Amino acid sequence: MRIAWPWSPSALEHGGFIAIGLLVYVLATRVGKQRRHPSAAIGWVLSIIAFPYVAVPLFLIFGTRKVARAPAVGVAEAPVDTAAREHVPRWAAVALAAMHVEPPCRVGRVEFQSDGAQALRSLIELCDGAASTLAVQTFVFRNDAVGQAAARALGAAARRGVRTRLLVDGVGSAALPRGVVHQLRSAGVEVRSFMPLLHNPMRGRTNLRNHRKLAVADGSVLWAGGRNLAIEYFVDSGGKRAWIDLGFTATGSLAASAQRQFDDDWLFAGGSSTSAGSDCRLEHVADSGGSWAQWVASGPDRRDDTLHDLLMTAAYHANQRILAVTPYFVPDDALLQALLMAARRGVKVSLVLPARSNHRLADIAREKSVRALVDAGADVRLTPCMVHAKVLVIDEGVAMCGSLNLDGRSLFLNYEAMAVFYGRDEVQWLAEWTRSLAATGQPHPGGAPSLARDVLEGVVRAIGFQL
Repeated sequence: MRIAWPWSPSALEHGGFIAIGLLVYVLATRVGKQRRHPSAAIGWVLSIIAFPYVAVPLFLIFGTRKVARAPAVGVAEAPVDTAAREHVPRWAAVALAAMHVEPPCRVGRVEFQSDGAQALRSLIELCDGAASTLAVQTFVFRNDAVGQAAARALGAAARRGVRTRLLVDGVGSAALPRGVVHQLRSAGVEVRSFMPLLHNPMRGRTNLRNHRKLAVADGSVLWAGGRNLAIEYFVDSGGKRAWIDLGFTATGSLAASAQRQFDDDWLFAGGSSTSAGSDCRLEHVADSGGSWAQWVASGPDRRDDTLHDLLMTAAYHANQRILAVTPYFVPDDALLQALLMAARRGVKVSLVLPARSNHRLADIAREKSVRALVDAGADVRLTPCMVHAKVLVIDEGVAMCGSLNLDGRSLFLNYEAMAVFYGRDEVQWLAEWTRSLAATGQPHPGGAPSLARDVLEGVVRAIGFQL
């Protein structure tokens, strides 16, 4: 029996649909300034030509890469403090100023937390100590022992009159029970979901996720790093070891910068603006003493690929060392080439990865890049435990810690944030921690893969980059 399709286009109609699809792609990419990797651009164009009735809707849903707002007025023109010029490498100061990043600021106190139990205590203490405002942002908020402890601290803060806000990612925290959200709201906590799954998919933002992780109390105390609010990031559970991760607490204007970034994300997610009292409080953070640091956000809300471009600049300016810790290593060709060139000209490039991460496809996709680094003389170490920390150290004067993974999703699609430290103590601490972690791993063996393995890695990497 012949099936009668509701619509059977003629060759002319079919060609017209393809032409319209390509026009939509060009307009969305050029007018919207959606800069893409060549392989991603070729993939979308070929898909629209070969499978237009599937590819065009998918592009409308997943194709957006930038929703950048105009840069803050005066940010790029803000002068770098004269005292900061002695501590901030010129290449970093110039590059970040050109990308409209707030200038370096003083940090009153910095405490790194490699121990998960300590990190959880610091978060709860920050919540308990908040006097007027409390802002918490995370990719994953799970209803386990850690999530419940955080929920209790948030609820307690709201009940004592602190304006308490929780921003979770719509996909990362999709499994958070509605009952938990209801309990938080009943206690007075304002809860928002960033780009929830049920929003209008035709806006093209479904694939853009908020991966930032932080908590700010009173605009003056910051807790941040790589940890989501779930048990595996903090403590052992059910016979499974906690993941190796890293975070920090800091006081001073770094916290105020993080607060402003949270406020932008909160408004984008449909939340109401902060009160006038809270805004005034941010302008009067004490900055006496301490070292220098900078809060650097990256993602669809930035005109530039801020952290990617900063890493590119760092790789070409490094003279002594580049130390990196990341759970996933799938860089784009440009960043990989910059790291390879650094290694070949004598810079000590050291990369620490888990031997097996929680994403098997990422482990497969990383191998080509890792082998290239090993061949160039880099030291790549594979740890026996899952590592979720995100750390970068460049020479003796720059170190970063935050939420950025060294893969295409974090570098080009996710909303991310890193604290860039310029103080000698902070740089030295992060370098020593990275070296200690590297010592627990085995060197990557390198060597050429089999033909089948090479094909598999190429397919996984190509497909993964399109998303």
